[in-house]
Amino acid sequence: MADRLGKPMSQRQLRVGEMVKQALSMIFIKNEAKVPNLETNNITVTEVRMSQDLKIAKAYVLPLGGKNAEETINTLKEYSFLIRKILSQKVVMKFLPKILFRKDESFEYAEKIENLIKQSNK
Repeated sequence: MADRLGKPMSQRQLRVGEMVKQALSMIFIKNEAKVPNLETNNITVTEVRMSQDLKIAKAYVLPLGGKNAEETINTLKEYSFLIRKILSQKVVMKFLPKILFRKDESFEYAEKIENLIKQSNK
């Protein structure tokens, strides 16, 4: 796995990313962040990628069934301060990372590839 500059991610980045991913997942499952107008227990955190300095966490998320994904991501971005506050109680780090929420496109991409393979086999 590599970051956007093509450098391989360090073990530390991977370990911290996994720790943040698990903490975010538990926060969403238990609906601890109390994000207005959003049932967070329907949100799946598929991956968290940490920046090299561990100050930025890109959280790739997907609502159940992919419904209203853009709306959900925008709500998460708007209330990321609430989620970060709860995260600070769950994860012990020197600097708590800023959380950037992104829609996970990997399932759509995999489905597109699968359909292309099916078409070429006909």
